Amino acid sequence: MSQFLIFPVNFMTGMIETKVCIIGAGPGGATAALQLAQLGIGCVVVDKAVFPRDKVCGDGLSGKVLTALEAIDKEVAERLRQYTQKLGSWGVTFVSPGRVAMDVSYKPDYDRHTDEPAGFVCKRIHFDNFLVEELKRRPEIQLFEGVTIEKYELQEDAYVVTDATGNFTVKAQLLIVANGAHSSFTKEVANIRMEPAYYAAGVRAYYKNVKGTHPDNFIELHFLKPLLPGYLWIFPLPNGEANVGMDMISEAVRSRKVNLKKLLTETIENDPVFRERFRDAEMTSSIEGYGLPLGSKRRKLSGERYMLVGDAAYLVDPFTGEGIGNALYAGRFAAQQAAAALKANDLSAAGLAAYDERVYRVLGPELKLSHRLQKLVKYPWLFNLLMKMGTRNKQLKELISCMFYEVDLRKKLARPSFYIKLLLNK
Repeated sequence: MSQFLIFPVNFMTGMIETKVCIIGAGPGGATAALQLAQLGIGCVVVDKAVFPRDKVCGDGLSGKVLTALEAIDKEVAERLRQYTQKLGSWGVTFVSPGRVAMDVSYKPDYDRHTDEPAGFVCKRIHFDNFLVEELKRRPEIQLFEGVTIEKYELQEDAYVVTDATGNFTVKAQLLIVANGAHSSFTKEVANIRMEPAYYAAGVRAYYKNVKGTHPDNFIELHFLKPLLPGYLWIFPLPNGEANVGMDMISEAVRSRKVNLKKLLTETIENDPVFRERFRDAEMTSSIEGYGLPLGSKRRKLSGERYMLVGDAAYLVDPFTGEGIGNALYAGRFAAQQAAAALKANDLSAAGLAAYDERVYRVLGPELKLSHRLQKLVKYPWLFNLLMKMGTRNKQLKELISCMFYEVDLRKKLARPSFYIKLLLNK
């Protein structure tokens, strides 16, 4: 039986004391909590929302999601496999500015009928609630919903966090901050600010009856010339629905004064390809906006008694916009680092810096590659060439598929034989 201590809370005068407090119960925070529970460490998780709650997102779950959950608890991964509120997806279709389409499967030479899908599409209202229900299964985890943390006070031996009313207080030896793209902690304590060149704005809506989706439920990314430096996506969902959206670098949105909601609507209505595909489609939601903190450059993700996870750590893929898989990996790494730091009784900035090193050692090569691909979008002719190469170059397809499925790109990128095959077009 795990040994842990969580004091009950008195909302009038009391204070909860815990080894680890996690701010945010989204994918990154929930994963950190589940990993801590597996390591026998109790924690408190606090979220401003009451679940189930919606989160504006593309809803794509890459192969990293199952890989991360498998590494934490195979039973959780199996329950996700059996979860009915999702659709299996076997790959990605990239469409270049010149309308060159390249299908990239998550697994090479997959069989739709015998292989389980490596990725899924699942509405965040369902996926995040799935993870929250997993938290509730674990006695090591104490979850508080509907509580907004407003104040963070670093003391000699702990962080003390308090809600807006001052009636809810947690004293924790260590904080794992996973409260999203607009985290006040990220901005005010970690001093990571929104930079328009390394941030994207996005909009999303749900539709029914969109025509022409891939028979194997490939997600679609359309890098069309009028949308650059952004793209339009179509992600198929269960029950004939689709998540349809668009994102663009915030710097371009500002300088060109782009109205993304209007651009999305006009593209669907006026582009000849999309006009036909959406001819019988029905929008089933409003168009909602959100921000994507991109992992386009390295940042400091930890400090004295804290680590940042997920969107609060600016880890969204710059090319594809995928952030959930990276959030799960970071959450798991943060929990493992927390266990090591607590055991060593070293929660200093220097002691937690190993977390940063691991995040960027594992995810860094992929983020760098994605940032380079993102830059190609500025040159439509070059991006068209890349897509044409990809349609006939197996090595290039495998490289791109690794961004969604095989996290450790370092092994592939470190082999000279890979580049030889790439150049020989085999």
